[in-house]
Amino acid sequence: MISYLNEGIKCPKLPKRQLSAWIKQVAAMNLYSVGNITYIFCTDEKILEVNKQYLQHNYYTDIISFDYTEKKTIHGDIFISLETVASNAKKFKVSFDQELYRVVIHGVLHLCGQKDTTAQDKIEMTRKENEALALVSF
Repeated sequence: MISYLNEGIKCPKLPKRQLSAWIKQVAAMNLYSVGNITYIFCTDEKILEVNKQYLQHNYYTDIISFDYTEKKTIHGDIFISLETVASNAKKFKVSFDQELYRVVIHGVLHLCGQKDTTAQDKIEMTRKENEALALVSF
C-alpha cells in the first residue's frame, strides 16, 4: 500500500492511483515489488528536524528515505520537503510537478537499493530517474 500524508503543509494535488501504479512499475523494473510506502509531504523546517534527529545532519534537503525493505519487497517512509522541491524546480527551470515526480521516484529508487553517494552512483541514479520519468503519462 502506498500512502500520501502531509505534515505542516498542504498536500499537492496528485493523481494518486496513476502515481501509485507508476511507482509499482518502476519498482518492478528494478526487480522489486511494493509493500508499504508512506510519503510524508512537509516543510523545510520539518525535514530539517527529521534530518537532525535521525541522521545527525544539520542541513535542509528535498528528500529523506527511511528504508525498511525486506528481501525484494520495498517498504519505507519518505519525507519530501515541498518548499525545497519548489525552489529546486525554479533553480533547474522545470515545472513543480516534474521536480516532485523526480523526487518521488528518487525515494523509490533508494528503496530499490540505488545509492547516490559517489559520482558514478549519482550518474546511475539520474539515468534511472530519467528512465522512470519517461514513463509518466498522467
